Amino acid sequence: MLIMDLVIPLSMTGFGRMFMKGGPEEINALFGYRTARSMKNEDTWDFAHRYCGKLWFKTGLVLLPISVIPLLFVFNKGINAAAVVGLAVMLVQLILLLLPMAATEAALKRTFDENGARR
Repeated sequence: MLIMDLVIPLSMTGFGRMFMKGGPEEINALFGYRTARSMKNEDTWDFAHRYCGKLWFKTGLVLLPISVIPLLFVFNKGINAAAVVGLAVMLVQLILLLLPMAATEAALKRTFDENGARR
């Protein structure tokens, strides 16, 4: 359960670090921070990756100990206790995985107009 609960924070940290450097060089439909607003042009693409990357990296680092500590309290308490706590941790992680995306979309909206030009 511990390994499974570390997948999201480690992924956030790894992809966050990669995205902080700009993410994929070209806009594509397969990999990267892909939303209608972020794929308008190269400027929006780079901005979205750097912004979301910073948030994911920081959030992932904060989530690492937060993901481990609750499981220490149910160590040797049985598989059901570990499953319940592990699921609760994962739900919190999923919420914190999505919040930076909402913040990135808001930042894109503040920084760029509907056509992708900087305000």
